[in-house]
Amino acid sequence: MSTPEYEQWQALTVRRPDDVPTPTPLAWHVEKFTVHNDRLMNNALPADFKYDVQRGEAGDALAALALRESIHRQVERERGSRVREAIELGATWNEVAAALDVDPQEARAVLREWVEGQHRLYRGCVERGERPFGFDDDQYAALLALTELADDENVRRG
Repeated sequence: MSTPEYEQWQALTVRRPDDVPTPTPLAWHVEKFTVHNDRLMNNALPADFKYDVQRGEAGDALAALALRESIHRQVERERGSRVREAIELGATWNEVAAALDVDPQEARAVLREWVEGQHRLYRGCVERGERPFGFDDDQYAALLALTELADDENVRRG
């Protein structure tokens, strides 16, 4: 079943990463990227290809570039939260570091930077009198404590 949001997304012309609304699901990004990318790949087919295919145009190339950048940005924004989930679900810093292809200290820095950003977000909301979003002082401290786990230690086994 199609939703109005999905239909709007399908009709949206993307030429810049900022054309993509922030809450757009990653799967929708990839689906739209694939449509444009497939048309571009069809350009490599012979002119007398026996099936009727849509060929890519400049708009497809621009959309593919913008969507690729938007996907990259979304994945990067979610990086810290995924590190948090991995650690809270029982992964060790060595395992997280391997998944990120970095050393454990760099993996900890990813979490630390994200947690600090979420804490700044929370404090900014409070200062402006807005409904708080992000991590309060207790959540901030609890999440930073995760960075103190030893490389092979996890929250479930100690």
